[in-house]
Amino acid sequence: MAKLYFRYGAMGSSKTANAIMVEYNYRERGQRALMLKPRLDTRDGERLIRSRSGMTIECFFIEELDDFNLHAYDCLIVDEAQFLTKPQVERLVEIVDSLGIPVIAYGLRADFRNVPFEGSLWLMAWADTIEEVKTICWCGKKAVCNARVIDGQVAREGEQIVLGGSEAYVSLCRKHWKNGETERK
Repeated sequence: MAKLYFRYGAMGSSKTANAIMVEYNYRERGQRALMLKPRLDTRDGERLIRSRSGMTIECFFIEELDDFNLHAYDCLIVDEAQFLTKPQVERLVEIVDSLGIPVIAYGLRADFRNVPFEGSLWLMAWADTIEEVKTICWCGKKAVCNARVIDGQVAREGEQIVLGGSEAYVSLCRKHWKNGETERK
């Protein structure tokens, strides 16, 4: 039976690398996985997904989902799923339930203020399986917060979506996020 999976983790937890490896595993077994991301994620190029480890893969946009014959695919893999809208998550649920195609969505749970993203909120509500992809804070504890760093300081206000990688964000445990401590002093 097909399921909707939500695999979430703080920034730098290897979500994208995991997504690329899952696609590779499907391909290695002679199956087809459709790689998708939201159109607004332009950091690595228009139709490219890139992990921090350097792995890359071509992809399509979630907004193009209805342009495909989904029956030709054995799985859908969605990167940066936190940027999905509620209707897009509903469409993924429909694909799982009506077409019997598994969907694996990877994304952040919450933004730099620790406020859930729309896509993550609905994936948490509707996913059949929710799995955490873990990473650690500089102190060695589990990182659960994504801190936006501006001029060396943890930002507390601003737009929810500002694209960036390790130059703009750091994963912290809740204590160090709350205290605004991005490194050992």
